Amino acid sequence: MICRWGDDNLCLELMENTKANERLSQTDTPQWFEVGGNRLRLVREPAERLSALVDTLQGAGKSLKLFFYMFEDDRLGRMILDMLIAACERGVAVEMMIDSFGSNGTPRKFFDPLVEAGGKFAIFSPRFSTSYFVRNHQKMVIADDARALIGGFNIADEYFDMQEPGEDGDLTDNSWEDLGMAIDGPEVTNLASYYRVLSDWVHQHNGNMRSLRRMVRHWDAGDGQFRWLLGGPSNRMSRWAAAIKKDLEQGSRLDLVTAYFSPGQGLLRRMAGLSKRGGQSRLLLPGKTDNGATIGASRLLYGYLLKRRARIFEYQPRRLHTKLVIVDNAVYIGSANFDLRSLFINVEMMLRIDDPAFADHARATIDILHENAEAITPQLHKSRGSFLNRIRWTISYFLVNTLDYRVTRRLNIGSMK
Repeated sequence: MICRWGDDNLCLELMENTKANERLSQTDTPQWFEVGGNRLRLVREPAERLSALVDTLQGAGKSLKLFFYMFEDDRLGRMILDMLIAACERGVAVEMMIDSFGSNGTPRKFFDPLVEAGGKFAIFSPRFSTSYFVRNHQKMVIADDARALIGGFNIADEYFDMQEPGEDGDLTDNSWEDLGMAIDGPEVTNLASYYRVLSDWVHQHNGNMRSLRRMVRHWDAGDGQFRWLLGGPSNRMSRWAAAIKKDLEQGSRLDLVTAYFSPGQGLLRRMAGLSKRGGQSRLLLPGKTDNGATIGASRLLYGYLLKRRARIFEYQPRRLHTKLVIVDNAVYIGSANFDLRSLFINVEMMLRIDDPAFADHARATIDILHENAEAITPQLHKSRGSFLNRIRWTISYFLVNTLDYRVTRRLNIGSMK
C-alpha cells in the first residue's frame, strides 16, 4: 500500500484493519446476503467499516459520489481526501458534498486540493440561506453507480477508533458504536439517481427552501422490496416518516437501535399500539453520549413506553450512533435517528428492505449490542426521575427536537443519571 497521506503508522493501522476484516469474512457467520439480485453486507466493527469504506473508494473505476454530514480535518479525513485525489488522478469522476453546519469545523480550503485535482465539491445549504437550519444529515458513498456504502458514520476519527493520543499519551475511548451497510447490485442505481437530484439542487438552487421541499416531495421511493425513503422538510409527511408509521400500525415486532430517540406523540402511540396488540418492542438506546440532552429527551418517554410493555435497554460500552429499525420483516437502515428532526426536518435517507432472512440477520446484530446493555426497569426509571431531572428531561426533549445536534451538544445539560 502506498502511503499518500504521510502517516506511516496510519498506513500500518489501515492494513491491520483490512486483515482483520478478511479474518472476519472467513468465519461461519454469513457476511453477504443476496436480496432481490443485490448483495448486502452489514459492517459494524470499526475495522469492517473502515475496510468497506477504503474498498469502495479504491475499487471505483469510473465515478465516485459522496455525501457526509461531517467531514473532519483529522487523520481519517486527510486519508480519505488523499484517496479521493488519487481517484481523480486515475481518471475517476469524483463528486463530494458536505453539510455546511455539520462540517463547519473544517475550513473550506481543506478541500481545495480535491478541486485542483479535478474533483467536484459543494457545500449543502450555506449560511444566511432560508434552509440553513435544515440539516442534510445523510452519509453515503457510491462507486460506479453499482456499489454503495450507507449508514450512520461520518468521516472523523471518532467513528473508526482512530483518535490520536492526548498530551499524556493516553487514548480515551471517545469512539462511536455505529453501523454501515455495503450494497452491490442494480438497486444502487436508484441511490445514484437520487444523488444526481440532490446535486442539481445544491448547484442550482442551494439554500432555497421552496425548491428543497419540492425535491423531497417529488422523490419517488419506489414500492418494491427496496425503497429509498427520503425525509426532509415538506408540507406533508415525508415518505420515510409515512413508511415507519404504517409499519408500526400493522406490525407485531419492533427492534430499534438509535442514537437519538425523541419521537412525537403520534409515533409513540403507534409503538404502544403494537404492544397492546400482543406484539413485542425492544428499544436499544444510548447509555453514553457526547450530548446529554439527547439521553434526557429519551428518558422523558420511558415511563409511557414501560407501562405499555416495551422493553428498553441502554447500551454501555461506548457512545451509540447506530440507526437500525426492524418491524417484522422490514429493515430500515441509513442516516436517520428516531426523533422529530430526523423524521420531519432534516434531509435523511433510509433504505427499507423487505426480506425475512435479512431481517433475522439484522436482529442478530442488535442481539450483539443487547448483550452489553443495561435493562431499564420501571424501578430504575423511577429512581432516576427526581423532580429536577424531569424538568431537565422536558427541556432536553424540546431542545433536541428544535436545534441541531451540534448545538445541543454544546449546552452540556448532562446525562442526568
